[in-house]
Amino acid sequence: MKIRAGLNPYGLTYTLGLQGRGTDRENPDGRGLEGFIDLAVELNSQAIEIWEGWLTPLSDDELKALKQKLDGLGLTSIMSSGLQTCDFDTLVRLAKALDSKLIRLALTPILCGDRAAAGDRWYDLINAVRSKLAAYAPVAEANGLTIVIENHQDFTSRELVGWCDEFGPAVRVVYDTGNSFPVAEAPLDFTRVIAPYVRHVHLKDYNVQWTDEGLRLVRCAIGDGAVPFRELFEILADHQPDLTCVLEPGALEARHVRLFTPGWWKGYAPKQAEELAACLLAARTSRLPDDADWQTPWEKGEDDRLVEYEMAMIRKSVANMKQLGIM
Repeated sequence: MKIRAGLNPYGLTYTLGLQGRGTDRENPDGRGLEGFIDLAVELNSQAIEIWEGWLTPLSDDELKALKQKLDGLGLTSIMSSGLQTCDFDTLVRLAKALDSKLIRLALTPILCGDRAAAGDRWYDLINAVRSKLAAYAPVAEANGLTIVIENHQDFTSRELVGWCDEFGPAVRVVYDTGNSFPVAEAPLDFTRVIAPYVRHVHLKDYNVQWTDEGLRLVRCAIGDGAVPFRELFEILADHQPDLTCVLEPGALEARHVRLFTPGWWKGYAPKQAEELAACLLAARTSRLPDDADWQTPWEKGEDDRLVEYEMAMIRKSVANMKQLGIM
């Protein structure tokens, strides 16, 4: 398998000025797009996933200059946005300007697999996903682009495959490797189902802390947690000869998957006991003690530590992925 690995911005949100410190324009301390590209080069990246908010203010000439810069640096670019909020025509324009073949879309705002938190709105979100993908897939195909939909802690492996089958080859999967636990699936089980459809990967990992309500997923360096990357990539390699992968340590807020509470399961199809058991067994790898401190500096209000914290984690993640031959 040929892997072009690199960065996306979502594991560096404080450092890049996307969280807590305002936008680049308001806060010159945030690295922004230029700093993000510099960091990608420093870490010997071959791929870079770019948040659309950095690109929409750019003129055609600025986009042309950016494409030339990325080409010169040997960086394959991926567009990144969200299905519920994007202007898809704009995304197509940006992707074509940078010769990006993939447009990554998170499908819903649901996190922690918590469909019940949305109430009846969960079914409205499903209908919105269907109508938007139905409209956007033909546009993507006509422009030689692929929409890659993310398992963003909302949909199961079989549901993602269902979207791909429904809307054809212009809709495929960006696989977030840490996000099977939030929908009560083991990482390798999830991988086996979606592997034929994966076109892009978000490398993410979690330490897992068990609670009375379920599983708390705590950000960690990629390769230090519960995700079995070597076995996961062996499965992907059976289906995909060429993939882009980007490092994305988890969010600055821990994710609490309350799957031990009956209400959490609202909106899910019945699950085989063996499948749930596999998830719970996988979640015991790199398990945090029940009394361990799980909070990040962001959660503790220690903003002065956050840049050092994020940068140390991304560098450790790179080192771990190099050991596995992924970077």
